Amino acid sequence: MMGGVWAIVLAGGSGSRFGSLKQFEPLGDRRVLDWSVAAARAACDGTVVVVPAGLEGGEDGAVTGGPSRSGSVRAGLAAVPLDAEVVVVHDAARPLAGADLYARVVAAVRAGGDAAIPVLAVSDTIKRVAGTLVVETLDRSALVAVQTPQAFRADVLRQAHATGAEATDDAALVEAIGGKVVTVEGDRRNLKLTTRHDVAVALALLRTAP
Repeated sequence: MMGGVWAIVLAGGSGSRFGSLKQFEPLGDRRVLDWSVAAARAACDGTVVVVPAGLEGGEDGAVTGGPSRSGSVRAGLAAVPLDAEVVVVHDAARPLAGADLYARVVAAVRAGGDAAIPVLAVSDTIKRVAGTLVVETLDRSALVAVQTPQAFRADVLRQAHATGAEATDDAALVEAIGGKVVTVEGDRRNLKLTTRHDVAVALALLRTAP
């Protein structure tokens, strides 16, 4: 592939739910962000790291994030070479994503998908509510939980972001323009750090890694 595979690692969040910038929290012998960036660099030909304003100087290949998640992806995408063929977007708050997961999503795009996302079957019963009132119980057999890294044909991802739309993940933007989004098997170790308890769980998983 001429332009190869580039990763955008999103570390521009404010950590409002966590209480601090979780991407810079210590996790074992390095920071959360360091784990995520190391995995991306090992799996891809180039990496762009998106960080909060004022922190660009502390990271190689870093750019300033936007006012939203989608804005931050667009900032990262602007730094990806135009000849890149596949772009992988990953949340820094998922520091345990491994090389095999990157390989699965990239392979699925190379096999014909416009986008490829890792998913896990939903094991809990899921209900839709309005306030405290249960409205309906959903059929979990048709539901999946979505993770990152997510891989995209670079031209399709650029087209999706050219609309200026906002979404909680980039696959939704590709869906909105009619792109083909395929799924691959996710990884239950690949948890997203949302609370401080999650950091403790991630550290325990690192200590028990084979």
